[in-house]
Amino acid sequence: MPTLTSSQAASLLSDLGIEAENPGAYDGAFFATHGPRVESINPATGEPIAAVSLATLADYERVAQASVEAFRAWRTWPAPQRGEVVRLLGEELRKHKEPLGRLVSLEVGKILSEGLGEVQEMIDMCDLAVGMSRQLYGLSLHSERREHRMYEQWHPLGPVGIITAFNFPVAVWAWNSAVAAICGDSMIWKPSPITPLTAVAVSRIAQRVTETAGAPPIFGLAIGDRDVGEAMAADHRLPLISATGSVRMGREVGKVVAGRLGRSLLELGGNNGVLVTADADLDLALRAVLFSAVGTAGQRCTTLRRLFLHKSIAAEFKRRLLAAYPSIPIGDPLAAGTLMGPLVNETAVANMMAAIETARAQGGKVLYGGRRLEGPGSFVEPTLIEMSAQMPITCEETFAPILYLLEFDDLEGAIEQHNAVPQGLSSAIFTLNMRSAERFLSAAGSDCGIANVNIGTSGAEIGGAFGGEKETGGGREAGSDAWKAYMRRQTCTLNWGTALPLAQGVEFKVG
Repeated sequence: MPTLTSSQAASLLSDLGIEAENPGAYDGAFFATHGPRVESINPATGEPIAAVSLATLADYERVAQASVEAFRAWRTWPAPQRGEVVRLLGEELRKHKEPLGRLVSLEVGKILSEGLGEVQEMIDMCDLAVGMSRQLYGLSLHSERREHRMYEQWHPLGPVGIITAFNFPVAVWAWNSAVAAICGDSMIWKPSPITPLTAVAVSRIAQRVTETAGAPPIFGLAIGDRDVGEAMAADHRLPLISATGSVRMGREVGKVVAGRLGRSLLELGGNNGVLVTADADLDLALRAVLFSAVGTAGQRCTTLRRLFLHKSIAAEFKRRLLAAYPSIPIGDPLAAGTLMGPLVNETAVANMMAAIETARAQGGKVLYGGRRLEGPGSFVEPTLIEMSAQMPITCEETFAPILYLLEFDDLEGAIEQHNAVPQGLSSAIFTLNMRSAERFLSAAGSDCGIANVNIGTSGAEIGGAFGGEKETGGGREAGSDAWKAYMRRQTCTLNWGTALPLAQGVEFKVG
């Protein structure tokens, strides 16, 4: 049974400014959009929640023009004043944490604690960005020329395009928008059309904040299909495109943006691995593996997909996994006690079933799960597949709760296997041996952007830079110097003397 009655769901949507039919664009005001009508479907029931009219290219152009005008005004605000607006955004998100977190769970299928946690991540990003607004530092440099001074300064970059995916429908927007805002940039957000209602709700919150603060409408919105994303990537007015999604999408966006010599910040696929050594704390490792592999129904870019077990503990750890997996409560994500909700839609279910069949064909043995659950909604069993070696399917990212189990003899071989995939996002080792831990973290160890010891691959904190290498895209969001991606650097040289010496001892005398 759903934990929200129809009247409760209606009240939740009303609290967040969502109606039965919603426009899909904001340029300082929400306006009627002219694209196809898209229903947001509750993945736990298969029933529609509400609808949004997508933005057309003409609607996008209206948002883009408004974003350019907003940037021209916003860049003149002192950075600490911009930080105050972001502080107010964080406060407004705090007030709406409960309903917005519930909407994330309702629209994506995350369990409630994860939905609330995603909104908390938005709040944390606002707090981080407020501090950054007083630390947009540049270096003072010594010139080789007498009576000269050099320094670096950072200026706002311009309107930023933000393309986000369904699995973190609001947090990734905050990763980018909170920092871009304090840097003096305006933004155009293209969320996934699978999860449009959370975008409408967040944009209404941001609208209230900017209007109350007397700020320009910097938080633009264009909920569109692929054509809108393509237009953003090709738009010379957007010096930076931050795109989160599949490797295929990232390749296309990166190629178009590079063709116009713009900047890309890409957060793409992950195919994350954990190594469990002979001396590992198996109780600790088991708890971490369960959340990393099953949390968000395997639909995080940091989801654990490959588990490398030392042969001496492999049988025991598999026994523990096989005892734990049947006990995972699967069901309504808003219900107390649920630990795994549905996949986001039927396409995701089909992709998971196809991957399982491919794994079988490549020698994999399904130890647990592998089935779609009966009844409404896109529910599946979390799945364990034993592999004798890495195969093509284990080198792919399937956005589902499939965990491949592999064994190893020595740490060097395990690290080599771990790194032998195209992706490089998150990784972890479970060991009580300092040498093994440091080997994994060394330059010859994990080749991922995130490397952990005795914690899982999921659940990164916003204080550290988030992102990965290889086909993960190389982008970094959050962390101490994230602001540099959203600004342009300028080197300034001041001559306060009467002579005009040239650098490198060059002589150029006329007359």
